[in-house]
Amino acid sequence: MESPPVNETSSVNDPQYRDAVKAVEETLAKLQGCPDAERDRLQADIDQLNAMYEKITSGSVEIVIFGEISTGKSAMVNTLIGRAVAEVDVQGGWTKQIWGTQWEGAGHRLPGLESSQVVIVDTPGINEVDGADRAELAELTARRADLILFVTDSDLNEIEYAALVELAAVQKPIILVFNKTDLYPQEEREKLVTMLTDRIKGIIPSDHLVLTCADPREVEYVIEQPDGSEVTEWRKPEPDVDQLKSLILETLESEGLGLIALNAAMYAADKSDRISALRVEMRNRQADQVIWTMAATKAMVVALNVVPVLDVVGGFAVDALMIVTLSKVYGLNFSMAQARGLSKSIGAAGGVYALGELTNYGASFFKALTVTFGTALTIIPQGAAAGYTSYIIGQAAKRYFEQGGSWGNGSAKSVVSEILEKTDKDSVVDHLKKEIRQKLNWNRHAERT
Repeated sequence: MESPPVNETSSVNDPQYRDAVKAVEETLAKLQGCPDAERDRLQADIDQLNAMYEKITSGSVEIVIFGEISTGKSAMVNTLIGRAVAEVDVQGGWTKQIWGTQWEGAGHRLPGLESSQVVIVDTPGINEVDGADRAELAELTARRADLILFVTDSDLNEIEYAALVELAAVQKPIILVFNKTDLYPQEEREKLVTMLTDRIKGIIPSDHLVLTCADPREVEYVIEQPDGSEVTEWRKPEPDVDQLKSLILETLESEGLGLIALNAAMYAADKSDRISALRVEMRNRQADQVIWTMAATKAMVVALNVVPVLDVVGGFAVDALMIVTLSKVYGLNFSMAQARGLSKSIGAAGGVYALGELTNYGASFFKALTVTFGTALTIIPQGAAAGYTSYIIGQAAKRYFEQGGSWGNGSAKSVVSEILEKTDKDSVVDHLKKEIRQKLNWNRHAERT
């Protein structure tokens, strides 16, 4: 999976911008060659990263509008765009999904990106029914946004305030838009401005509070006729969003390129963390499954092998195969020779063989003395001891592979000692004994053993 190259015709030499593009490219590169299972889980992230890459290299600036139902978000979109692109429903709540449209009248181009455009994105009302799913969509949209407009038509209620705080945590520039100002007498409007200014302290700058009237109500005008008589006429005043437009364009002119660069870099960092965490989770889960499977396999191989010494040799082979398999889980490819070497070094470093393999050797020696008749007496303790040893070796190898094929700042001895300290030996052994008993019950030759 190769990322598309940066547009060579771009004349953007801003270091922050170039670094941001590189950050997205490097995050996409992390996904190259990942196993199908990981790719399936990460496909949405891959698509979002590719969309972000296209966004930053084309210079697309996204302004996202949030707010409750009926605060005038849709009217705000229409007024800013300069034409009716969003339906305005007096009942509110018509916006059912996130969508965007180009703001052609903005007249703004990022320096060095002459094909850049400003896109206004509308979102469902934050207080709509089934808001949980939409809240997740809104968060994803906010993380892509370069600038956020939060629209209200009165003092902030509890839901609005909580949403504003959550959006501020995304660390994007926010403009609080006090819309429908024509509904209030001047004195009441001034009180509301004072209250809103107080509400947003410590969340967004006070100069990022603007007053608008995107869809004014009709006003009754008294018109004097030439003959001196008067008639009344209802007219709709022109929308008033000039202050908002000015602040948006000032922000884009002074910070536009920096905004999309910072946004892309933050987005890439978030995705990189998520990808890394998901990979660790998936690989650890798969590794644990391999370890338990191989530990149980070794327990059975050692216990059921009636030929003395070969039971121990067979157990070593299972350990090596387990390490080979674990190496592949973490994107490495150990040979059987490398795996045997790592297995022996882990055992020697932590005295694992002293804990488990001595029991294994003793049981094997007892088989030799009794010409295999001792198998029935040794099968469960020998198998459980061998399986426990394999479990510890597997956990240590897992830690080794998690750190890219090294012991990190510690050593094999310290890692194995830590694992031994944290492992409930009785629990592991009991689990393996149950596995052995189950297998014996399934084995139709078990009574002859």
